[in-house]
Amino acid sequence: MERLIIIGHGSPLKGANNLDIIGRLLHRALHDGCKKDCVSVAYLQFGRPDLMECIRTAVDGGARKVIIHPYFLTSGMHVTKDIPMIIEEAKRLYPDVEFLYTEPLGFHERLVEIIKDRIKGHLRPQEIEERSFEIIEEESEMGNIPFEEKEIIKRVVHATADPEFLNNMVISSEAIKTGIEAIRAGRDILVDVEMVRAGIPERFLREFGIKVHCYINDEDVIRISETTGRTRAEIAMEKALNENNNIGIIAVGNAPTALLKVIEFLNRSSVNSSTSAFSLQPLVIGVPVGFVKALESKVLLSAQGFPFITNLSRKGGSAVAVATVNALLKCASAPRGEAEAEKEEI
Repeated sequence: MERLIIIGHGSPLKGANNLDIIGRLLHRALHDGCKKDCVSVAYLQFGRPDLMECIRTAVDGGARKVIIHPYFLTSGMHVTKDIPMIIEEAKRLYPDVEFLYTEPLGFHERLVEIIKDRIKGHLRPQEIEERSFEIIEEESEMGNIPFEEKEIIKRVVHATADPEFLNNMVISSEAIKTGIEAIRAGRDILVDVEMVRAGIPERFLREFGIKVHCYINDEDVIRISETTGRTRAEIAMEKALNENNNIGIIAVGNAPTALLKVIEFLNRSSVNSSTSAFSLQPLVIGVPVGFVKALESKVLLSAQGFPFITNLSRKGGSAVAVATVNALLKCASAPRGEAEAEKEEI
């Protein structure tokens, strides 16, 4: 049985003795899914356990090979004298155990990359976002994706740190055009939960004179839900769609029942076109998250004839809905000549 011990210097500042984080990350990298204590951490000074305690625990647990890695940059006195002395004592106490002592971090080309990352960590917020988008493009195959679609997908991946969305986003042919035209025409946005509304910047709303509506906490919505057993999300959507004929974008990030109600309402309106509340079809962004009806509602949305943006996965959520809406707002806000030029560059 083999055990790895990482030993650091230790600090009088207790919060700095957090080498266990590195231990967990290394354990996952070496033995993903393993539940055993294959990797331990120790401190030379100021922290517990110390190296000899850690060795004793490993041997008592059945280890017959102990690898010790000094979490130090260079080969100073601690690395060349103090730690080796402890290891020699351990060899004397446990002659049947094999001890291996590795080099410190030292001069390695990957450390240069780490320093570069730390420098980039001090970028301004806009620069951080731009660099994040660059990383997403560098690590993904997005060359043939149209410009506006790419903007949406990048923002979703950025918001979730989940590259899986690169492969499961579905955007209908008229979706982006419909969304941008609705924004530029000052048509309102309907959302299923307050978290989605909170994520949409006021500066864009002011620029286009847009309001964001969320009826889920309305008193009559709560009352109807309590008396009928229906979800507040679907009741709120039904109320909004019946009362407001200026909705240009519907964004559902949380409740599958809300998305199902939207699909039902829009299909009913298209059949009864003479009495439809909408002179122009709204864009539906349907990305609810969950295990019950979430994927099913999105599959149903992907089969509709009206404009939609969705993802075919259980994943989703308010952050995905917000990222999609904000990408459309940013595209609508960009000067039209500039947007066209960016498209031609791709």
